[in-house]
Amino acid sequence: MPYAKRTISLTAKQREYLLDFISRGVRPVQAVKRARILLESDISGGRIPPKELAIAEMVDVSVPTVKSVKKSFHNLGRDVEAVVNRKQREKGPRETKITGDVEAHLIALYCSPAPEGYARWTVRLLAEKMVELSYIDEISAMSVSRTLKKTRLSLT
Repeated sequence: MPYAKRTISLTAKQREYLLDFISRGVRPVQAVKRARILLESDISGGRIPPKELAIAEMVDVSVPTVKSVKKSFHNLGRDVEAVVNRKQREKGPRETKITGDVEAHLIALYCSPAPEGYARWTVRLLAEKMVELSYIDEISAMSVSRTLKKTRLSLT
């Protein structure tokens, strides 16, 4: 099909599932929108779907969302249930990179004189120096900023 990169051709059973999904029960809004995107993008039965921009406007989403849903349909083996009911990410505490020891090194470094050629420390300089001194394998400037804020230290 020359008019679309990723065409979606639904079987009668898939189409019935999607229609039933959007018309019955209480569903998450995003799941209903993904189902509507699939239905609007369907080319089965000789139907010519509207352009992605028109689908986005009909479903009240962005064009990248339409492209993402169509891409997911193909990546997930044309399984409409998997596209509509996206897998939840595993919840739970994330492993913290900045331990008390690393935080102590950061505060000590922050309180030390700024490096040669700089009037004061920046979060980027602090992050680079922490890695350079092997206090931590890697750390983002944002993590440094959050840690300093948490300890009520700031660079201003």
